[in-house]
Amino acid sequence: MAHSIDSTPILIGVGQVTESVPEDFHNASSNVDLAAQAARLALQDAGGDSLASNIDVIVMARTFPDSSPAYRAPFGGSNNPPRSVAKRLDCDPAEAIYSKIGGHTPQALVNEFSQRLHAGSANMVLLCGAEVQANSRVAQKFGATLNWSEKVEGSLDDRGLSTDNLFTQQEFAHQVVLPMQFYALMENARCAESGVGHAEYRQTMGDLFARIASVAADNPLAVDQSGYSSSELITPSDNNPMVIWPYTKRLISKDTVNQAAALLMTTVGAARKLGIDQNKWVYLHGYADVNDRFLLERERLGFSHALEQCLHGALNSAGKSVDDIQHLDLYSCFPVVVADAVQAIGLDLDDPRRLTQTGGLPYFGGPGNNYSMHGIAETVNTLRDDRASYGLVLANGGWMSKISVGIYSTKPAKNWQPHDSIDYQRAADAAPRLSIQNQPSGEATIDSYTFFYHQGHPVKPLIIGRLNSTGERFYAQPYDADTHAIEQLMQDSPIGKTVFVQHAATGNRFAFDADTLAKLTAPRLTGWRDNYLFCDVARDHNVLTVTLNRPELGNALHPPANLELDEIFNTFDDDDSLHVAILIGSGAAHFCAGNDLKYMASGKPMFLPRSGFGGLTSRTHRSKPIIAALNGDAMGGGLEIALACDLVVAAEHAKLALPEVNVGLFAGAGGIQRLTRQIGRKPAMEMLLTGRPVNANRALSLGLVNDVVPLEELSARAQELASQIAQASPHAIKCTMRVEQKTAEYASESAAVTAEHGVFDELINGNDFWEGPRAFAEKRKPNWRK
Repeated sequence: MAHSIDSTPILIGVGQVTESVPEDFHNASSNVDLAAQAARLALQDAGGDSLASNIDVIVMARTFPDSSPAYRAPFGGSNNPPRSVAKRLDCDPAEAIYSKIGGHTPQALVNEFSQRLHAGSANMVLLCGAEVQANSRVAQKFGATLNWSEKVEGSLDDRGLSTDNLFTQQEFAHQVVLPMQFYALMENARCAESGVGHAEYRQTMGDLFARIASVAADNPLAVDQSGYSSSELITPSDNNPMVIWPYTKRLISKDTVNQAAALLMTTVGAARKLGIDQNKWVYLHGYADVNDRFLLERERLGFSHALEQCLHGALNSAGKSVDDIQHLDLYSCFPVVVADAVQAIGLDLDDPRRLTQTGGLPYFGGPGNNYSMHGIAETVNTLRDDRASYGLVLANGGWMSKISVGIYSTKPAKNWQPHDSIDYQRAADAAPRLSIQNQPSGEATIDSYTFFYHQGHPVKPLIIGRLNSTGERFYAQPYDADTHAIEQLMQDSPIGKTVFVQHAATGNRFAFDADTLAKLTAPRLTGWRDNYLFCDVARDHNVLTVTLNRPELGNALHPPANLELDEIFNTFDDDDSLHVAILIGSGAAHFCAGNDLKYMASGKPMFLPRSGFGGLTSRTHRSKPIIAALNGDAMGGGLEIALACDLVVAAEHAKLALPEVNVGLFAGAGGIQRLTRQIGRKPAMEMLLTGRPVNANRALSLGLVNDVVPLEELSARAQELASQIAQASPHAIKCTMRVEQKTAEYASESAAVTAEHGVFDELINGNDFWEGPRAFAEKRKPNWRK
């Protein structure tokens, strides 16, 4: 047998665990317990527990509870999961790594650490991961009290929650956050592109996944070994309800499992020194990693250029074609992924080769970010039994967004060299990119659609549309009162139909005809109310005073408060009797603490009116001045509101800050743009990049506020300024503001001064242009009117 050089990376041990929920919940395994079990099996597979002392790098795939703020572990967890596993194995590796999120992670880690092993920066690497969602959910259901918390000393490279081109602003605005939503949209787009009707396409999905389920039926580690016919998969029933069109429950990845897997890697040279049986060695012959762009930007929604390029990249780096591959494990969270992979590598859907080694995510089990580690482990075992054959593992993260592929064999990889995927990434990046429109308006075409089911009835319809005028993409939903919309979406071929779309505060809304959309679109909110929920409003002659009234929350604003302020300032704009407004906060602690983060963390929908935060930050064409009176601290969105106002007076104790970077955000309501322009780039960047507050006097020296006074004098000072403005010509004030707004876009002073704006023409055709000089000459008070 020919031997590869000593630096060639190899897999030497694999281990897997599938565990039932115990009758005694107090014995339920945690994530690290189960991962350690799989790791111990991998060690034993390679030669014995004593190999643990040689592990210098341990990497754990990120768990569901640590993958999003929405998934919090109810029973706690380890502060250092990989070192908790190491502790159970009685080893102390030099490096402990907690991975990023994504189903591509296990294969990406094999690719990464093969390179490191070859380069000599690692000697023996343990990759592991586990999910115990079944234990967790059942324990919660029955009120069990578990404590999985533990603290372990030692370094940790926590790679964080980066999602890499998964979500845009539109997804959050329309609550498109579940994998099943994205894949349903992709599946329906693929159905339309195939040119067949729903029934025929669903039959294809069923046939494809029936083959996968048959593999799970023979796998003792699978959580569902039932095996299903195509009809049993696609036909709705009490045990197989429709979840989201076009998926029944049995076509969706299963995440409520207790499963763990582990891989042990080293080099040929190290394996020889340790006396590891060569029959255990499996080589990585080729690999690739390629990312795709946001879903809305992809020209073909049911297709991933990254997946195609990654598959070809891995095969090319191994010097193989698909005909050389005897064993496949294609990521199978939803049918569209398998169908796309099969097409990308030129297989027929009836190819006799198994498309999975495990039995697929809906039947074997879909343990979060770690499923593909099971796929690799099963492929290793298959290749050991069928020596000198080749296996391909396709790992998928996001919505065919992050792809990693590996080509494996027990046959030695001669002259192993690291590969990069630059050319394949460039090819994926070269695909046509569509633009996204966050506030679409007009006639559009449906590119895809889906809807959930509740008790057998379709609800919550959603489309991806493309504006006919610009080709820009968007998400949209119908108004609740538009029952006709979901009926038309349920027809056999809604993709390609014309719709009409309009942006609203709560998201984009569409209808199949313009009259329906116009009838259901809420009118611009205006008109004075007797009472407001989140503000106090007072009118005194020409001056409006608006007081933010949420002092228990630092006057922080949530979507209902923003809508209320939008209505107030709409009415102010329309009321000719009002010339100037004052915005102040209640209490003495805060003017406004910005966005209501507790409301945001509750998971309730977050949205803004078109006029922006506080009804002001995107109200860019105002004709009446607004004075911000900072009765206390202006933080985050609170300062962004003040920046959007025309004058600012501050109480002596007030602090001003844009601290968003310290909570993982940025000043996205105009704060970055306005602050740099209003006080200069250097002091603005100091505030923006550190999040540090400035006191009122420092703000005054920076030109951020107009005046600083004791708190007890603040209201009077704001009223004084308002009264002075109210005495001036409202038409001249309006024209002044319009000129400032129209010329603000010019970088140079000379360009701004000489720019044509047309405002003077409007001024000289109004009464005030003539009334002002006449009143001055006659030594009387002007009688202003437009």
